Amino acid sequence: MNELVDALPEEAPVALVYNGSTAAVMMASPFDLSEFLVGFAVSEGIVESAAEVTEISAIRHPHGYEVRGRIPEERSNELDARRRASVGPMGCGLCGIDSLEEASAFPGEVAPMTTGLEHYARAALDELNAGQERREQVGAMHAAGFFTAQGLVALREDVGRHNALDKLIGALGEDDLREGAALITSRLSVDLVQKCARAGISGLFALSSPTRAAVELAEETGMTLMVLRREVIVAYTNEKEVTL
Repeated sequence: MNELVDALPEEAPVALVYNGSTAAVMMASPFDLSEFLVGFAVSEGIVESAAEVTEISAIRHPHGYEVRGRIPEERSNELDARRRASVGPMGCGLCGIDSLEEASAFPGEVAPMTTGLEHYARAALDELNAGQERREQVGAMHAAGFFTAQGLVALREDVGRHNALDKLIGALGEDDLREGAALITSRLSVDLVQKCARAGISGLFALSSPTRAAVELAEETGMTLMVLRREVIVAYTNEKEVTL
């Protein structure tokens, strides 16, 4: 029998709870959970700023984790109304017209991305790859990073690409995001554009092509969407092609 067994990434149910009510239960890597709670609240439009999420605690249960926080009462009431509107007989996760509208909701416009920031994207990717400690240990981990012209500011990892982005947004907290852009190790989907726009991130870079819906929404928000190829960085909004 081979005694060498690959280390495997952890994944567990994580309940995100605001003011005593569960907003979502996600399968996620069970670390950086406080940042996950904050980032999810911002990226899903539950709150407008990270500072609105307070009194954060994480509890481990036999079958998963519960992360609790407080948000302003008016935000909690809005969240409860959204939850009631999405209740339906289907088990697909999108129940009824209200949920369909929410899934394609316009997240608001963003400021223009800093001119020339794309020239620092490859260096940021090198830093991102070097900083993915958990990927080196267990593999199969997505990463999301935020970079400026000065370099990589922060990165977070998770088995889920959405979770990694939420953790990153939570880690950035109240930082001014107008001077930088996000970089993710997965394809670009419309929900990632929504999350970045709600957080006020003007540029989103990835390693794989975006979906058509992601490009269309990015154009509406004013977000710069770029993909790092081997020889070039291809811009799907705001620019044509950048040879580096």
